[in-house]
Amino acid sequence: MLALLFLAGLWAGLQNSLAGGGSFVTLPALILSGMTPLAANITSTVALFPGQVTTGLAGRKLVSGAGSLSFKALFAVSVLGGALGGLLLLKTPSSVFTLLVPWLVLFATTVFAWGSFFRKHSEEPVHLGPVATGVAQFFIAIYGGYFGGGIGFLMLAALTMAGVPTRHAGATKNVLAGVMNAAAVAFFVTSPQLHWPQALILGGGAIVGGLMGSWALHRVNEKVLRVAIVCIGVALTIGLFVKPIH
Repeated sequence: MLALLFLAGLWAGLQNSLAGGGSFVTLPALILSGMTPLAANITSTVALFPGQVTTGLAGRKLVSGAGSLSFKALFAVSVLGGALGGLLLLKTPSSVFTLLVPWLVLFATTVFAWGSFFRKHSEEPVHLGPVATGVAQFFIAIYGGYFGGGIGFLMLAALTMAGVPTRHAGATKNVLAGVMNAAAVAFFVTSPQLHWPQALILGGGAIVGGLMGSWALHRVNEKVLRVAIVCIGVALTIGLFVKPIH
């Protein structure tokens, strides 16, 4: 089981760095190890955090703001939203958010695919404005601190719709994912639901996988990267509708 958890962390770190959805790998693995869904959710968030920090640092040169909305502003709303989501998780059950996950991932994947392959590019393309982007990031951060499944897709969708190139959007969402989870992790580290041995094993795998994904993010052709992101999103959506996490 320990080897399985390390491999789950490795794959989750790689997937998170490229697109997102790594918690859909770690949550089932932790539940199979005997944890309750709430304990698995908290342990997964803490375990994946070091990999997110490592990945964010590795890709920091590609990080950017969204048009006139600076990265500092995105950073601030991510901290606030992540903290609020973490508090909500400790106070309420996650069943409602769990039911919404497949629809959120489906929506995010559809928006990203449309923006990448089907939207007609004119001389003055229509993008999300700075206010809309900031509001979207705030609510994504709340969701990220509360449950977190699919936040990578949601941020990629919002950032690309705000006019950020795919490669830069990928690096930016990696940093912001770590930021919003840092706020939640600050509350989770004292929770009795946190299983430290499993978190450390998962975290080690996530760091290695995150570095692998960061290397690929700098070198993979952007069109190939977009196709890969959409394929991962479609696979996750189908899997969640067929066998949702409870």
